[in-house]
Parts: sequence; structure tokens; C-alpha cells
Amino acid sequence: MSHTLGVLGGSGLYEIEGLRDVKELDIDTPFGRASDVLVKGTLDNGITLVFLPRHGRGHRIPPHAIPYRANVCALKMAGATHVVSVSAVGSMKEEIEPGHLVVVDQFIDLTKKRISTFFEEGIVGHVPFADPTCKLLGAAFADAAEKAGARVHRGGTYVCIEGPQFSTRAESNLYRTWGASVIGMTAMPEAKLAREAELPFATLALATDYDCWHEGHDTVTVEQIVSTMKKNVGFAKRALVELASRLPDPTASIAHGAAKGSMMTSPHAVTEAAKARLGWLLGDSLG
Repeated sequence: MSHTLGVLGGSGLYEIEGLRDVKELDIDTPFGRASDVLVKGTLDNGITLVFLPRHGRGHRIPPHAIPYRANVCALKMAGATHVVSVSAVGSMKEEIEPGHLVVVDQFIDLTKKRISTFFEEGIVGHVPFADPTCKLLGAAFADAAEKAGARVHRGGTYVCIEGPQFSTRAESNLYRTWGASVIGMTAMPEAKLAREAELPFATLALATDYDCWHEGHDTVTVEQIVSTMKKNVGFAKRALVELASRLPDPTASIAHGAAKGSMMTSPHAVTEAAKARLGWLLGDSLG
């Protein structure tokens, strides 16, 4: 089975060494257009990679306004068999230093305004989400990042806030009592939608700062984040290339068959509008 690695990340990941036969895909999904055109190419090992900048080129879309459903749907429609998310985060633990990478395996969703499901208006589905990332893909991503030379933390909890403001000091300290490892603004609902789209999913979180809880660390600034992020992008690029040669069998992932196995609505009761909206995902199972 041929694999295609879908990547949700920042615009700094566009230029990946060894990506050839590059073309741009402008995909119109049932949920509107994605954040930008998708960049699709082939790596030297023969694996296809599809990249989508979640904030759009030039970083013009704020976290709360990202078209998350269109993004995940577009990657699936472009042939992605696996999806990984790469994003900047603040560290909530002393041992996760700025410049370190974390392959998270749990999330706390504190977003407020984002539509986080493909199942609505005419069809009901409840996918399992106790383990929100694919363990096989996460382990492969951690291995790849370590081989790329990064300091990697395996496992951890990502608390996702609405943004675009950073957290208050009181909030930051509260999240630390919850055992959070990192804080960011984009992992949700990416992880939820990837599960519904039956795509193995993993997140590589790039620590850029200590948020605002750390008394010996300056309050987080955009300048600080950008400076550290530039250093981390090199690790991330090399990790993605290495990961492409380690992609696990998607049929062995917890995401395999998740949507089809979660449907609560009888096929004959699914509305025509829902069938048109979810044909790319559920196909013949809609009746």
C-alpha cells in the first residue's frame, strides 16, 4: 500500500529538501476552501507528501478563524493516509526547555468557538477519543525527530486555548496543576477531525518559551517565539523527511474505521444533504 503523509504546519515548512515534482492543489471542500493551496510532491524515498499551511501563506489567519474542517477534509481528498501537525507551543514544565520538541499524546480542549466535527445536520456519529493520537505514528515521529538531532520528549498533554491572546499568569499556573506539558492554540480541533476522517494523527509540538508561569523567564513575546521557532523548523523539516520512511500501516491505527464504526443514524435516515457533505468520508456506508 502506498502512503501519503499529510502535514499541517507553518509556512516555514514549505521548503523541504528532497521534495520533487512539486505541484499546488486548490481544493474546494464541502466545508469551503482550505487555509491555502496544498503543496504536493514526492520525497527521494518515493513517499508522497502533502503540506498545508494552517494559517495561510504569510501567516494571515488567526487560530480561532482557521478553517479546520476544510483543512483536514482537503488533506484527505488529496490522498493523505496519515496526518501530522507541527506547531509552536509554550512549555508548562521546567524540563521542557525552549528549543525542545514534544510528541504529545493527550489534549485538553479549551477552545470555545470552533466547529469540531464533521457529524452534524442529518447524521450523528460518536468516534472514540480516549487516546487522541495514533501511538504507532507518534512513536515513529519521535524516532524521526531524535534522528534529526532534536531533544525530544515522548508523551505529554497539550492544553489548547482559543487565543489569539496568550494566557494570563493565573491561567498558566492553573494549567500546570492539571499536569499540562505544553500550551498552544491549534491542535484542537485538528486531532478530533483527523480521528473522524479516519486518519492516523500525531502532533510534534515545538517549545518556543515557558509561557508566563516561569518566574525566571521573561514574559512571552512574539519576537522570542519567532527566534526559537526558526531554530526548531530545521529539526521539524528533517524529522518529516525521516518520518516519511517510517510511516506505520494505517489499518493498524486506532483511527482505522473510526467514522464508519461510530455512526448512530440509520442509513435510511441520513439526509441527502448529509450524504453530499460526507460522501468523501463515508462513501457506500451512507446507503
